[in-house]
Amino acid sequence: MRRIFPPLALAALAALLAGCGQRADLEPPAGGSLPPAPYGAEVRPEPEDLLALEPQAAPERSVELRKRSEEREDDPFDLPPE
Repeated sequence: MRRIFPPLALAALAALLAGCGQRADLEPPAGGSLPPAPYGAEVRPEPEDLLALEPQAAPERSVELRKRSEEREDDPFDLPPE
């Protein structure tokens, strides 16, 4: 049974795909414009505003590492099965 893609071709394809990222700022296509202002807004948002994430979409992480073992507090909802 023949292989469809030899390993060298797969490696070359992966290298090409890895280097095709967009480095320039996003702009509307030629002859196009940005989307209209949202209902109730007086001004149309800028491209940077449209790309900004809301806090709920990318919340900050709270990384609180435990330094030693600690006893758990009683959980009133941790009931035994009936």
